[in-house]
Amino acid sequence: MQLTSVVTPFTDENLTMLAQIGVTHVTIRYPGPGRERLQALCDQVAGQGLKIAAIEGYLPIENIKLGNERFDAEIAEMKTLLRDMQAVGIPFVCYNFMAGTDWVRTKLDARERGGALVTGFDVDEAEQAVSLSETTRDQVSSPITAEELWINLERFLTELVPVAEECGVTLAMHPDDPPLETFMGKARIMNCVENFERLVQLVPSPANAICFCQGTFAEMGVDIPETIRRLGSHIRYVHFRDIKGTRERFVETFHDNGPTDMYAAVQAYQEIGFTGPIRPDHVPQLVGEEAGEPGYTMLGRLHAFGYLQGLMEAARKVGNS
Repeated sequence: MQLTSVVTPFTDENLTMLAQIGVTHVTIRYPGPGRERLQALCDQVAGQGLKIAAIEGYLPIENIKLGNERFDAEIAEMKTLLRDMQAVGIPFVCYNFMAGTDWVRTKLDARERGGALVTGFDVDEAEQAVSLSETTRDQVSSPITAEELWINLERFLTELVPVAEECGVTLAMHPDDPPLETFMGKARIMNCVENFERLVQLVPSPANAICFCQGTFAEMGVDIPETIRRLGSHIRYVHFRDIKGTRERFVETFHDNGPTDMYAAVQAYQEIGFTGPIRPDHVPQLVGEEAGEPGYTMLGRLHAFGYLQGLMEAARKVGNS
């Protein structure tokens, strides 16, 4: 498994720190069109002995989800992005199909162990929900049904999967967060295990894959190790995190302080032969980082990597015994 991290802020100092603790890969947000932008980021990362594993976030796909008049233009931009990724050697793009909102929370300062700050969600406070994506925060659009989303998703995959195959790039779908049936007048479809099985059958291909976000699947109420085995080789990218609660009401946790058996999860990844990027996600904000980007500060990430490295070493040793 490839220890992978977001880098916020994206500085040489933070890249160096990640390299020092054993991280080998990073993810980046889409920097906008232009291969030279991607190449500059690859060069910056390589300067610290790291590689870029994936692009996720800020992708030009919001109109694709809605199926509006900008659909074709965004498809064209995504095809160009895939070819640019091939040219600079970035193998994964992680995306979601949450129309108009992206991931949302109703609380950004819930308290975890020692007073660390985490995000939370309560469906009864949905009108106060905050979209934590720059690309959708101010977006206003009409309601959309599940049937329309499935049609738009199949169009998206039909257009992009052949190009992704040609370019050696994998499209990894992230689940809806929270995985509700509808949110703010818009249906959500990547909200249960069965729909992920439907996803990979829409356009069957190794390039049409799953980002297994443990926290979001935990919000669905599923058994995490069992679901990892069920989805098997379709899992090509992992967000490693945990929550307490249900899809209607939950809070994030430290990676070692939630209800999921995280060791059993790592064993399950080992059993299915997963060797792709795995990154700690949505870390608590520790003292001194209260003004940082919720879920994406750096100190809590260091703790998460140490915990994950220990789990991986234990699973390897048991598997080899």
